[in-house]
Amino acid sequence: MTRGSSQRIEQRRNEIIDACEALYQTKGFREVTIKDISQETSFSRPSIYNYFETKEEIFLALLTREYDGWTQKLQQVSRQKGPWERERFAQALAHTLDGQEIMLKIQTMNLYEIEENSRRECLVSFKRSFYQAMCAFDDCLGTYLPQMEEQTRQEIRFAFFPFLYGLYAYAHPTQKQLDVMEEVGIPSAQMTIEELAGHCILRLLPEKRGGK
Repeated sequence: MTRGSSQRIEQRRNEIIDACEALYQTKGFREVTIKDISQETSFSRPSIYNYFETKEEIFLALLTREYDGWTQKLQQVSRQKGPWERERFAQALAHTLDGQEIMLKIQTMNLYEIEENSRRECLVSFKRSFYQAMCAFDDCLGTYLPQMEEQTRQEIRFAFFPFLYGLYAYAHPTQKQLDVMEEVGIPSAQMTIEELAGHCILRLLPEKRGGK
C-alpha cells in the first residue's frame, strides 16, 4: 500500500468518524444508523463497509480517538515540573477531562454493546489506546509523588478508572431523572464533570509527608 493510499484511507475513516460524532451530539446511540452516517459523508453507505463492518466499530473508533486525545492532555500534565500542591494537582488532572464528554458519554451509555459488536482487531486497537491513557495517568501520579509505591498507584487507578464509567451520567442527568429524584428525595450532584473528577481525585491522592 502506497503512502498516498494510506492517507486516503485514513482521511475517509476520519470523515466517517467525524460524521458519527456530529450525529451523536443530537441523537442517541440506537438512533444513529449507517445510513445517517453516510448522508453526512461524501460517499455511499456501501462504501462505509470498506472501512467498518458495523456501526459499533465506528463508535469504537471514535472512542479510541477520544482516548488518544485524553492521553495527550495527561502527558502535558506529567511533563510539568513539580513540586505539586495536592489541590492544584487534583484540579490539573480533572481539567484534562474538559472537552471529553463524548468519551465519557460513550463509555457510560454504550460501551458494552459496542465492544460486543466489534471485531477483535478493532477492540485490540481501542484497548491499546485505553492502556496508553492508563500509563499516562500513572506518569502523572509519579510527577505528583515520585516515591509513590506501585501498590498505591494501582489502588488509585482501580478506583478512578471505574469512576469514569459513571461520571457522565452524574454530571448530565436527564430532566426525567431529575424529576424522579426530586420526588423520592434523592439529592442531585449539581456538579460539572471537572468538579466531580477533582473531588474524586483529591480524596484518592495520598498526602505528601512533610506537608503539601
